[in-house]
Amino acid sequence: MKKLIVPVVLLAALASCKDKNLFKIEGKIEHPAQQKVYLLEADSTNLRVVDSAQLTEQNTFVFKKAAPFANLYKIKNGDQEFDLIAENGNTIDFKTDLADPEHNYTTSGSEDSEKIREYNRISNIYTAKNTKLANEYQEAAAAKGVNQDSVLKKFLPSFEQNMAGLSNEILKFVNQNKSSLAGFYAAMALDQMKYEQQLVAYADDIQGKFKGNPAVSQFIKHMETIKPVSVGHAAPDFSIPGLDGKTIKLSDYKGKYVMLDFWASWCVPCRKENPNVVKLYQQYHPKGLNIVGISLDEKKDAWQKAITDDKLVWAHGSELQNFNGPTVEKYGVQAIPSNFIIDPDGKIIAKNITGSDLAAFFAKTFTSVK
Repeated sequence: MKKLIVPVVLLAALASCKDKNLFKIEGKIEHPAQQKVYLLEADSTNLRVVDSAQLTEQNTFVFKKAAPFANLYKIKNGDQEFDLIAENGNTIDFKTDLADPEHNYTTSGSEDSEKIREYNRISNIYTAKNTKLANEYQEAAAAKGVNQDSVLKKFLPSFEQNMAGLSNEILKFVNQNKSSLAGFYAAMALDQMKYEQQLVAYADDIQGKFKGNPAVSQFIKHMETIKPVSVGHAAPDFSIPGLDGKTIKLSDYKGKYVMLDFWASWCVPCRKENPNVVKLYQQYHPKGLNIVGISLDEKKDAWQKAITDDKLVWAHGSELQNFNGPTVEKYGVQAIPSNFIIDPDGKIIAKNITGSDLAAFFAKTFTSVK
C-alpha cells in the first residue's frame, strides 16, 4: 500500500485556513491573583465576559474564539484588566506579571494590540500625575484651619493642565492611527463636547473602516447627527416662544453675534455658570454680544423665578418640553449647560465652552471692537 504523503506546504495552508475562522490568545500570567482568567469583550455600551479558563501549573492559558469583526477585548485576572484588539486570523501571545506594580504586559501577533498597549502606556503616565495631584490636594485640604476654596483654586490649574496634556497626546495618537482600531478606542476617551470638531472630522476619516463593529457604527451615526450643528456650519434657524409670549427667531439676530445658551432652573451646573455669563454679558454686550437663553424647564414659574434670581437680563425662550423641545432637538442638545456662539454671518464659531474658556473666547472675539 502506498503511503499518502501530504506536503508540508499544504498542511500549513490548511492550518492557516482554519485559523482565519477564529483568533487565539496564548497567555502567561506570573504571580496571578487567582487561578481563573476571564476574556471580556466590548460592545457598544459596556464589557461582558465571553470566556474563561483555568491557569495551568505553568500559569498559562489559551482562548479560542470566532469573532464577526475586529474588536476590543480584555484579559482579566483578579482586579487587573489588560487590553487587546483581536480579529479572526490572529494568534496573540500575551504575558504579564501581576507582581509588577506598573502592571506592564507584552503582546505579539496583533499590531492593533501593540498599539492599544502603547496608548495605555501614554494614558497611565497622566493617570499617575493625576493620582499624585489628588493625593497632594487631599493632604493640603485636610490641614487644620485651611480654606477649602483656596486650596482647590491652587490645585485646579494643575489638574486642568494635566488633562489638557493627556487630550493633546490622545489627539496625536488618534491622528497617527486612523487605520487602527486602537485609534478609535483612544478617541472615545476624549471629552466629546470639548473636542467635538475634531471627532466629527475623525468620523468622516474612518467612514467605511472597521466594518461590522457596532461601537464604530454608532459613533459615526452620532457624529453625522451632530455635524450640522458643529463648529464651522451654518446655525439652523428656529422659532421659539419667548418668556413674554412673543416669538423669538434666530433670524432676528442676523448680522449680530449671538450666543444660544441652553439651560434650566433645575440644572445645578447651569446655575453655577450663570454669574460668569452675566459678567461677560455686561462686559461685551456694549461691543455687540447678544444672548438668547433657551430653557429646558417644563414649568414656567420655576423658569421665570430662576431668570429673576440669577439676574439674566437677555432674551429668553422655551418650549417647556425638557430635552424633547423642537429647538433643543434641532441643535442636538443632550446635556446642559450647552451653548452655541454664532457670528454675524450665521456661522457657528464655538460651542459648549464655559468659565475661563468662555471669557478668553469673548476677549479674543471682541478685542478689535470698540
